[in-house]
Amino acid sequence: MLVLQQGTCKPHELAPVVLQRQRLERRFRAVWNLNTGALRPAGWTSADAAGLPILPGLVRYDEVKSGKITHALRFTVSRTQKGYVLPATHWASSYTDGNLLPMGARLRLRADFDTSGYTGDSRVILEALKKYGLIVADNGSNWFITGATDSRWDDDDLNQLKNVPGSAFEVVDTGPIVKP
Repeated sequence: MLVLQQGTCKPHELAPVVLQRQRLERRFRAVWNLNTGALRPAGWTSADAAGLPILPGLVRYDEVKSGKITHALRFTVSRTQKGYVLPATHWASSYTDGNLLPMGARLRLRADFDTSGYTGDSRVILEALKKYGLIVADNGSNWFITGATDSRWDDDDLNQLKNVPGSAFEVVDTGPIVKP
């Protein structure tokens, strides 16, 4: 469960959340102060494997409709290496294969990728991927970009993103891989 504390710029992540005796119970809670940009301590996870706050990396319907996304997007891959790149603070794999991405790796859509054939929301998202890129935030389906739940999303429009090949992205060097 993601909760944004109004007026404080502090997202809270609670997991797993279950209803017990008319109360929400959780085992885990992570809180960030997005005004400071402070990271979790090295080795700490959060509701995602990389130890990153989820909320700032979500694609949100209203920002897409405004025509501009001004931040990197979180995404998942099925296998990662045992390591992380800041701002991530945690890993979620025992694989030592250096060809796998670590948590926190940033990819960017190449500047020469032609987006003119894409329309609507997909085009807005692709333009953001050229400027801000994607950050590996968790293990899951390959190339799964996480969006905030909203019944107004048009899945037919978003399905255009499935036509973008992985080869259209470049890895951005943001620092060394921390090996646990």
